[in-house]
Amino acid sequence: MAEDDANPYGLSDEVIAALEARFRATPLHALLGLEFLERNDDRVVVGMPVRNEAFGSTGNLHGGAIATLIDVAAASAAARSSSFIPGQNTLVTADLHVRYLGRPKGDTVRAVASVVRAGRQLVVVECRVLDPEDRVIAVADFAGMVVPLRDP
Repeated sequence: MAEDDANPYGLSDEVIAALEARFRATPLHALLGLEFLERNDDRVVVGMPVRNEAFGSTGNLHGGAIATLIDVAAASAAARSSSFIPGQNTLVTADLHVRYLGRPKGDTVRAVASVVRAGRQLVVVECRVLDPEDRVIAVADFAGMVVPLRDP
């Protein structure tokens, strides 16, 4: 797939890198240790260490931590394939469905997000969360919507 096909709205790698820096500066993302591992025309991969800050009261990886990992990966993939233009509009999560399938083995997990369809306003992304052994920990579908900027 050509770069223009995957990113028809011309979001440059520099703009994407600036957006990723903002993600890393978000306190929740920093607490969870989210890290971009791959970003290309076909997918975005975000990693997260399996550590105490991400555990629930049962000692397992918290579903909210997994959902946050998915949300960041899927929104980043959606941003690359949409009419999202930083400073002109914003991309928000319209819908997120997560199915939790198991506990990870190892000390990291990663979310692999791929765009299913990108319209002018709505972008649908599917995502899988994998452990280091490539076992599927969770699957998700995400819909992001490009909307006008509003004052907080």
